[in-house]
Amino acid sequence: MEIPPTHRWDISPTEAIQLQRDLSARVSERDELGAIQSVAGVDVGLEGEKNSIARAAIVVLTFPDLALVESAMARRAVTFPYIPGLLAFREIPVVLDALAQLKTAPDILIVDGQGRAHPRRFGIACHLGVLLDRATVGCAKSILCGHARSPAQKIGAWTRLIDRDEIIGAAVRTRVNVKPVYVSVGNKISLARAVEIILQCGRGYRLPEPTRHAHRVASGFNVIASRAKQSP
Repeated sequence: MEIPPTHRWDISPTEAIQLQRDLSARVSERDELGAIQSVAGVDVGLEGEKNSIARAAIVVLTFPDLALVESAMARRAVTFPYIPGLLAFREIPVVLDALAQLKTAPDILIVDGQGRAHPRRFGIACHLGVLLDRATVGCAKSILCGHARSPAQKIGAWTRLIDRDEIIGAAVRTRVNVKPVYVSVGNKISLARAVEIILQCGRGYRLPEPTRHAHRVASGFNVIASRAKQSP
């Protein structure tokens, strides 16, 4: 997959916050997707002493059948400090390394993290979508900002995630009697369609299949057709 040029990553937290504010205006919340034939899950894990190495995994599946097409993994030294709300600056460089290995350019990427459900409305899913100019969805396991009522105990039920009177995402019930996932727009998609796609990617687990498989790869589990690359 061809990766376009990006901005510098060796910047200060203050500069990073301003960059998020600047780039946030470039996010599209319109449905710009045609027919979806492939979907990718994106997840990043940490390893090494003091979690000094980031390990990104990308798993591409057919859609809606969710059969494995390919997967890739990359490692890179972590150079940006852990600061809530600035996850993208720790993780996107190694995600781009992994994406560059793919033969398939997926129609949409589901990112284990936030999209618009972010204090500056520019979480990692938005950041990745803007840089790649592709459709992305954030599907997080917890709330970074805002609040939502618990959805009904029925698969497919969802409630609005709200921050400062603004709808920034949805709490989505993907499995009964477990916590919901928190879905938000990344880029080039509406919230309603983002929720629809997450539900279509369910297979009885809390997490959608693309990010569930990517998490297994990022956590060190083998997946057929995976390829690993060490980055400097």
